[in-house]
Amino acid sequence: MTAPDRAASLPARTSGALVLFSGGQDSATCLAWALEHFERVETLGFDYGQRHRVELDCRQVLRAGMVAMNPRWAARLGDDHTLDLGVLGAMSESSLTRAVEIGLRDDGLPDTFVPGRNLMFLTFAAALGFRRGLDHIVGGMCETDYSGYPDCRDDTIKALQVALNLGMNRRFVLHTPLMWIDKAETWALAARLGGPDLVDLIVADSHTCYLGTRGERHDWGHGCGTCPACVLRADGYRRYREAGHSDGGA
Repeated sequence: MTAPDRAASLPARTSGALVLFSGGQDSATCLAWALEHFERVETLGFDYGQRHRVELDCRQVLRAGMVAMNPRWAARLGDDHTLDLGVLGAMSESSLTRAVEIGLRDDGLPDTFVPGRNLMFLTFAAALGFRRGLDHIVGGMCETDYSGYPDCRDDTIKALQVALNLGMNRRFVLHTPLMWIDKAETWALAARLGGPDLVDLIVADSHTCYLGTRGERHDWGHGCGTCPACVLRADGYRRYREAGHSDGGA
């Protein structure tokens, strides 16, 4: 059984989950995964001055779409939260927070890397989860199809889980259902979780493009088509379709 198959077959837990929900493809898939496996789910987004802030506008459309397509998910989906982390964007020199050309840094990392972003996201999520009684935190970090960001690595997430548990005297579990799958497998996971309706919703209403371009809709969704995020998404969708999912479903 592959990792996505194992994820899709897990029993629903009785405790609650907080999903890091940006409005992109990965976080939308993670939200569906959480709704399938937890009885109470809340979502958390961050406004950190990102260049592609339009992703935040997609969040409520995606939530509403998932509620409409599955009554069980509708019963499980709870409150949404948005936190202002403008200080992160203010002190970052990333091309995700500045209108500059996307390229590579001197150290070889993509300059779309925002230092400390996922560390801050997960720490604030744990603090909110502490108050809301949500011990499971779900994020779309991935080490398979990623841009080399060190805060997306499995070792980083595991180390942070230990630190959060020690620092808050709470047993948090950080879930990363996409960690070992690529973008084509992420599309396939969405199809297994919600069928063609979920795939169509993610294509039409999620946002991944680093430049914040909505404009033309491609077969894989909206975006400039040339930034690293669009290239990954488009290539993954092409491979997903070539694997036999021509109708958008499983």
